[in-house]
Amino acid sequence: MQFRIYFLIILFVFSFFSSCSKDDEMIVNDDNISEFSEYEFNVINYFKEIALGSENGTASKITRKWTSTMRIFVDGEVTLANQRALNSIVSEINNLVSDGFEIEIVDNLEQSNYHMFFGSAREFVAIYPYHSERVIENWGLFRFYINESNEIIQGHMYVDIERANEIEQRHLLREELTQSLGLARDSYTYLNSIFQQNWTTTTQYAEIDKDLIRLLYHPDMRIGLNNDEVRPVLEEIIRNQR
Repeated sequence: MQFRIYFLIILFVFSFFSSCSKDDEMIVNDDNISEFSEYEFNVINYFKEIALGSENGTASKITRKWTSTMRIFVDGEVTLANQRALNSIVSEINNLVSDGFEIEIVDNLEQSNYHMFFGSAREFVAIYPYHSERVIENWGLFRFYINESNEIIQGHMYVDIERANEIEQRHLLREELTQSLGLARDSYTYLNSIFQQNWTTTTQYAEIDKDLIRLLYHPDMRIGLNNDEVRPVLEEIIRNQR
């Protein structure tokens, strides 16, 4: 798509080199599990689609997330509307997580581990020149870095305020920040999802988006789980939250 947002994940080692409504109908899935509703079954499948791996397909398909506080420094030309939107998104995420993770906004870059930039593509590339090709067609993008334990430890993102209008800016802000949590893939499955592959101007989370954030940042969700390993963990979390 014209405004498709690409994602690149790089192993950041210590050397520095390297929308659906809930449905009570019970169904039987491929593993003959009949205790989950259709909605719960969809959440499990959507989590595996969004949370395992990266959009470019080169990263291993495992779970990754922050284990320390995400400290955001907001840089560039930030409108009052975008600042309010950011505050709202941060509050929403902090209310969804339950494993001790939180997001806070800090006053300077030195205090931060996540750089959020509002500005033109030209200005962003002046800071991060390796994104020069990607910003040609992309009005927003993100990048995060992991350590050798697959914990997300830092990152950055940008929202283009020249090419994107106010609604589009708020969509990009929500999508890029949310994907920086470790929910790094897009999908065609749910039109109103913030992870929708096609270009949209969604500015709110679908209910299933909220559930993905809750599941990834649940105390029982571990880092490094593959497709087969994550499913029983998801099922147990869902079972215990009823």
